[in-house]
Formats: sequence, C-alpha cells, structure tokens
Amino acid sequence: MNQQQMIKLRKMQKQMMEAQQKLEETVFTGTAGGNAVVVEVKGNHDVLSVKIDKEAIEDDLEMVEDMIVSAFNDAFKKIDAESQKLLGGFGGGMGLF
Repeated sequence: MNQQQMIKLRKMQKQMMEAQQKLEETVFTGTAGGNAVVVEVKGNHDVLSVKIDKEAIEDDLEMVEDMIVSAFNDAFKKIDAESQKLLGGFGGGMGLF
C-alpha cells in the first residue's frame, strides 16, 4: 500500500468514525397506532422513552402490546436506514485492494 492510499484510508476511517458517532447520538422516533404509542431510541439502540396514549390502554391491552412492538420496529428500521445512508458509502471506491 503506497502513501497516498494510506492517507485515503486514514481519512476514510476518520469520516466513518464521525458518521458512526453521529448515528449513535441521533434520536429516532418510532410510532404505531396513529401515534397511540411513541418510542424514542438513540442510534446505538438505547431506549429513551415510551409514551402510550391513555385511551389506547382502555381499548385492548394486547393491541397496545402489539403497537409497542411495532413502534420499536419502526424506530429500528429508521436507525438501519440512516446507518445505511451514513455508512453505506464507505464500502467501496477507494481502490485500495
């Protein structure tokens, strides 16, 4: 590996680390049931909050449980999409190997 390639690699590593840190610090909101359930999850998958509309609880507990799962899945899909957007471009184009 020549010096120019090493410089490119170091720059790419720094950019990747910055993108990863940004992703981990970003808060993603997942919703279900028309906002009857709202969850907030950081990009590193730390759960920050779960909010449930009182009226949703009165309707059907099993449905609320399903909405909680759906809201978390919604947040995790958003994390995956942002991760792909931020980090997906680092996979190629360097011509290192």
